[in-house]
Amino acid sequence: MGSFRTDALRLLALAVVLAAAPFVLPNNYYLTVLTMCCLHAIIAVGLNLLVGHAGQISLGHAGFYGLGAYTTAVLTATLGLPAPVGLAAGVLAALAVAFLVGVPALKLTGHYLAMATLGFGIILSILFNETVDLTGGPSGFTGIPRLTLLGYTFASDLSYYYLTAAVLCLATLLALNLLHSRLGRALRALHTSEKAAQAMGVDVARFKLFVFVLSAGFAGLAGVLYAHFLTFIAPASFGFSFSVELIVMVVLGGMTSLLGSVLGAFFLTVLPEFLRVFENVEVLLFGLILVLCMLYLPGGLAGGLAALTERLRRTALERTRSREAADD
Repeated sequence: MGSFRTDALRLLALAVVLAAAPFVLPNNYYLTVLTMCCLHAIIAVGLNLLVGHAGQISLGHAGFYGLGAYTTAVLTATLGLPAPVGLAAGVLAALAVAFLVGVPALKLTGHYLAMATLGFGIILSILFNETVDLTGGPSGFTGIPRLTLLGYTFASDLSYYYLTAAVLCLATLLALNLLHSRLGRALRALHTSEKAAQAMGVDVARFKLFVFVLSAGFAGLAGVLYAHFLTFIAPASFGFSFSVELIVMVVLGGMTSLLGSVLGAFFLTVLPEFLRVFENVEVLLFGLILVLCMLYLPGGLAGGLAALTERLRRTALERTRSREAADD
């Protein structure tokens, strides 16, 4: 991990790119895709804290994503409560359920923890499908209002994109601050060895539970924003396959890089859109590209980008030295 200043400059560069992106997009469809990229990246940032830095595997984060979405949908569309209430309730629901699940589940490690969170995700998926009177069941939940905050309604796709982009940057900044604090060092110690961390005075159970609940809160927040963006949600969006996809985003982006997880989320969200022209072989090409990335970018997209930057820097330096030697 680099210094906080370096990471902050990279985040600033990301913010500039996100701010300028709508001006080069050909139509609103791509703006919708970019908004979905930001939503997935918010979850990936939280999951990176849990998986990449604390070393705890979760296959149930799609459930927290859905929990946030359905909570705000029921409160705002069915009960008619204000959107800020739905937003707060969606995040709090994800935090509370994560706490209740995390207390027993985080006593497990490795594959056992993955299976426990997988079971939780499947239970939530079944509930979303079976509680038809509350969630609409397989047919989905309609009539969710657009998000209104401080009297302003994010009615246009452009305004909603900038909202999600701002939330992504703020969530990433929060995570960076956390990682460059004492808590971040404790999480990395957990990843290396729980026994060694405990011997050095780290409260293993408390830190594991904290990062699990925090990452679930990120997913719940993304779920709330997702529900008010599409104004329609269905259980299929929060299934096991999406939980796996989230893990792939983190691994592909770079396990130890928060901004790498953002890159991984954008890459995996945008890639299927480019592969649609191949129709029947779309899935095969998608899998092949992922395999090649894993083989030739062991450090993830962030590691590959850093290596490329370093190579270009060395090449430029060698050319400068050669030019100076020739002048002498």
